[in-house]
Amino acid sequence: MKDNDEILFKEEDSAPIPGAGSAAFTAAPWKILIVDDEADVHNVTAFMLAGQKFQNRTFTFLHAYSGEEAKTVLAAEKDIAIILLDVVMESDDSGLKLVRYIREDLKNLASRIILRTGQPGKAPATRVILEYDIDDYKEKTELTLEKMLVTIISALRSYSLIITIEDNRQGLKRIIEASSDIFERQSLQKLGSGVLAQLTAILQLKKDALYVHTSGLAASGIKSQPMVLAATGVFSDFVAQPMDAIEGDGVHSVLEKAKSEPHGFYCENGKFSWYFRSKTGSDNCLYFETARELNDNDRDLLELFFTNVSLAFDNLFLNKGIEETQKEVIFHIAEAMECRSAETGSHVRRVAEFARLLALKYGLGQEEAEMVKLASTVHDLGKIGIPDYVLNKPGPLTPEEFEIIKSHVQRGHDMLSRSTSPIIRAAARIILLHHERWDGKGYPQGLAGEEIHVHGRIVAVADVFDALSSNRVYHEAWSWDDLFHYFLTQSDRHFDPCLVDILLQHREAFMAISTTYHDNETKGVPNKERPDPFLPGWEIRW
Repeated sequence: MKDNDEILFKEEDSAPIPGAGSAAFTAAPWKILIVDDEADVHNVTAFMLAGQKFQNRTFTFLHAYSGEEAKTVLAAEKDIAIILLDVVMESDDSGLKLVRYIREDLKNLASRIILRTGQPGKAPATRVILEYDIDDYKEKTELTLEKMLVTIISALRSYSLIITIEDNRQGLKRIIEASSDIFERQSLQKLGSGVLAQLTAILQLKKDALYVHTSGLAASGIKSQPMVLAATGVFSDFVAQPMDAIEGDGVHSVLEKAKSEPHGFYCENGKFSWYFRSKTGSDNCLYFETARELNDNDRDLLELFFTNVSLAFDNLFLNKGIEETQKEVIFHIAEAMECRSAETGSHVRRVAEFARLLALKYGLGQEEAEMVKLASTVHDLGKIGIPDYVLNKPGPLTPEEFEIIKSHVQRGHDMLSRSTSPIIRAAARIILLHHERWDGKGYPQGLAGEEIHVHGRIVAVADVFDALSSNRVYHEAWSWDDLFHYFLTQSDRHFDPCLVDILLQHREAFMAISTTYHDNETKGVPNKERPDPFLPGWEIRW
């Protein structure tokens, strides 16, 4: 044993460490790493601190008998609070080398390093404190039980504060990332699932959580039933179901109690709930569980997170309101266009349904398919400026009349092209492109193949399919066999062959839509003298 290497201490009464007390949750013990080449030093240190607590947490000891052993322990344990480090071990400066390794190589700035030496001459305190990032320097001969406790508690307070600051920093970073993710979600379902996912990540919660939503006052003045909008863990099967589907009083009780709390936050035996009402009048409840007690930092993060969530909900509802208004405007425009000719009847409704089905079968997402459906209703908007004698002419068009008909495409596009609304811009695109052909012989730009946006290609199929399957002033409805045969012959010519394949593979579904939204007209009437509807004189006008 090296000279003066023993730890000497007086017989003193051991008092509980301030901050100890009962806790509702079992907290993990503080980790203290003892690095010393003398086994007695390890034993005495552990004996001195046995049974003590700080902030309701006990101590657990890790042991290393050389600098190299300490590196192995430090690589395996990431949350060591204190390192009690001997200076002289396998070499006179092995302890100091380990300090450099901890701070510079491991980038560990949180663990508190307390140097203990029995040979102060090997590492003078003044030089060591100035040159090395350590937190305390003690000679082993001065470490009585009382001084040991003071040193340990001071170090733990510092470590606890550093960890709190770092947790706050990381928490705020996650809040910013989570908020960015949440604000990008454009539906209530996606927003709800995003809230649960981010909340679980921020607080490292259990996976059993749910989000309950009740929409604001309806036109009838009656609130809708609370629905499970998103859920994780054991609640996953209840998504899109009424809250009443979840049996038992536990969850219901906690959620109900949150409504009466000043800040809408309630905790009971590890079960937490948070309630808020958006500016649009909807009620929103979050329920989650955790195996640990939430501290002030956690609650601050929760409050900040929920504030952002509230803003996200209000923003979503506001956007949805604007979107619904745009949809209503487009719908009324389509209705006004439909009134131009009694023969067109439910043409725009059928085209919209055809377009939605084609979009879904083509592989577009649900939201985009709905947008195509809505935007397609105004595909003939430009015809509002076409004279009735041309629009409703029963016979072939003259070349001059055909040029007038063709002008509706550019006219309708120009009416909507300045809008920044995604729906209206999609409508403008469809208006411009739905008379282009796959072979490049269409108008107004003569685009070919995939140069034509898929929205335009979809509505081209839907529009012609309805025009040929319905009675028009210039022809009777085609029979189904003739109609599908015609599309087969026009594949890779007038129409995108992929869309023609979809039409032929799902012909029953398209026939069902046509029947559902019929105009009390006879379907499938064969024509003895049927002109080619794509010749200029027989331009399809609806």
